[in-house]
Amino acid sequence: MALTFNPYLCKAKQKTALKIYTKTGDKGTTALFGGTRVPKYHIRIESYGTIDELNSHIGLIRDQNIDAHHKSVLMEIQDRLFTIGAILATDPKKATLKSGEARLNIPKIAESDIEHLEKEMDTMEESLPPMTHFVLPGGHQTVSFCHIARTVCRRAERLAAHLNELEPFQPETLTYINRLSDYLFVLARKLSHELGAEEIKWIPQKKS
Repeated sequence: MALTFNPYLCKAKQKTALKIYTKTGDKGTTALFGGTRVPKYHIRIESYGTIDELNSHIGLIRDQNIDAHHKSVLMEIQDRLFTIGAILATDPKKATLKSGEARLNIPKIAESDIEHLEKEMDTMEESLPPMTHFVLPGGHQTVSFCHIARTVCRRAERLAAHLNELEPFQPETLTYINRLSDYLFVLARKLSHELGAEEIKWIPQKKS
């Protein structure tokens, strides 16, 4: 059982402490939200496992010496990533009853969550010079952490898009992941500006 999303796999009123090891995954399978067991290499596990990886990288950015507002937004993002993890960890066959009502109490990604990322990007870009070239990742350790998170987010999006083709889930979820990678790129530029790091433009070398 994946520890990260154990809260979604437990009964809502359970008050006993969770045990770190369960021994249920010793043979290479794990349980989805709803109880279905699948191999640990299943595309669904790859998808929410990569969201977990992304969440950890964002925690690393939040731990840096950056503006309090950025920290607050990143914490909100981490909360939404747990929601996305729950969505991706759910067997769609177990999500609803025959009546069509929700069987499992799973939160959703709202359109307002996506709009929040867009507004944050718009605000940050107001103080940044226009982009005329691609920029090389780096310039400051904190900025590099941000670029690493961005690339992990892109990988999470690729995996989630594949999963969505096989077993469709809430459309806003995939949109949020896409917008988050854009946000992380703009945040990297904003942090470069705030930290006084040099943005090195990528200019293709002409071959003689």
